[in-house]
Amino acid sequence: MSSIYFLGIGGTAMASVAVALSHSGHAVSGSDSALYPPMSTYLDAHNIRYFNGFSEENIARVNPDLVVVGNAVSRGNCELEYALERHLQLISMPELVRKELIADNTSLVITGTHGKTTTTSLVAWLLEYGNLKPGFLVGGIPENFAIGCRPSGREIDGFFVTEGDEYDTAFFDKRSKFMLYRPDIAIINNIEFDHADIFDSLEDIRKSFRLFVNLIPGNGILLVNGDDPEACAVASKAFCRTERFGFGQECEWTAKDLNSAENMTTFSIFHLGNPEGRVSIPLFGKHNIMNTLGAVAAARHAGLSMETIADALPLFKRPKRRMEITEGFESGITLIEDFAHHPTAIKATLEAVAELFSGRRIVACFEPRSNTTTRNIFQKELARCFDPASVVVMGMVHRPERYAPDDRLDTEKLRQELECREKTVFLAGSQPEDYPADIVRFLETTLKKNDVVVLMSNGSFSNLKTLFLDNFGK
Repeated sequence: MSSIYFLGIGGTAMASVAVALSHSGHAVSGSDSALYPPMSTYLDAHNIRYFNGFSEENIARVNPDLVVVGNAVSRGNCELEYALERHLQLISMPELVRKELIADNTSLVITGTHGKTTTTSLVAWLLEYGNLKPGFLVGGIPENFAIGCRPSGREIDGFFVTEGDEYDTAFFDKRSKFMLYRPDIAIINNIEFDHADIFDSLEDIRKSFRLFVNLIPGNGILLVNGDDPEACAVASKAFCRTERFGFGQECEWTAKDLNSAENMTTFSIFHLGNPEGRVSIPLFGKHNIMNTLGAVAAARHAGLSMETIADALPLFKRPKRRMEITEGFESGITLIEDFAHHPTAIKATLEAVAELFSGRRIVACFEPRSNTTTRNIFQKELARCFDPASVVVMGMVHRPERYAPDDRLDTEKLRQELECREKTVFLAGSQPEDYPADIVRFLETTLKKNDVVVLMSNGSFSNLKTLFLDNFGK
């Protein structure tokens, strides 16, 4: 047993790995600037000791054998400076995962700009249902497991499923995290420009994915979204077998005859033109059917039968904050929380909501929070991605001071463009001290019976969901 200290323990992946290693017998602790649910309650539930706020006294008190440095931690952090000055052993979270959790297991790595968390959760669930006892690391909390990370349950011939993020690894290692995960079976869901704080262009992102593809051994398998030209171009240089999944006839794995009813989407799966079977899953929208196709293909290559997969799919539970639905309001309102923070993901989420709740009015609340959407990179795309909604609430731009006015998302211009598309628009945060209570007041005067309210952010949205529940009687 060793003492491991997580510097930046509040990150979803960091907290999940911390819990997994604690369960493996290590003495685990850590710190972060500010922890909030669900990760703070997750750490509390697993008796992980953590400090709110950074201080040299925190790490000195623990005196750990190993310091795991989160990728949000940079030079100047007082605890990091303490560790460097005293020559404490530093390691990145992805490297720790590779050494301690992936180890000699068959490694399944799920990558792409969108859909990683859902697809990773689904692959892990399929292998679990098939009694393969997989280990996994998911960038969220998969509801089928209620934990975000665990070791493989097999001593030999085990499997480990990892959500492969393209974001950088640590202040001392600027490679994408997925470069550390030693893939045997890999999925590329899609490739778009994102993470504007670390990538200068789409070509930079392509380069990172090409390097990842080059890691897959000759006896491995690469599963790629055949409907995404960028993903296919990156996959074209692979040294391993490649199979495409999608709706196009040229794909090796295809979905046909989709039907959405009640709480399930049902469709037929074909491989190399041959019917594999008709399946049902409690997910909606074409993007989630793509996620399912990739997951099914990975599970088949891991050795599962189609019969087992078909039995497992209806029992899948969405990860938290992935179209997480709350119903039961007296007014018939439905509340949905989703992690969507990129125009493509926002559009896909709202289209899926429109399909699931056909005929009902959609009220979309979006917080521009990511390093990409707080800038004006997607100014035009953001105006178009809200088409399924009737009402759009635009939250405050997160930390706008980081960018010059000419580089920052122009929410007033966005409001005008949305109004030209016949949307009712509310720009929140005109008085920052009143945010997001101003959103709740607007919703109180705007919402109608049976409206569907969709909250979209890659952060806490300043606890808007809690305020909404408090004010609307849930």
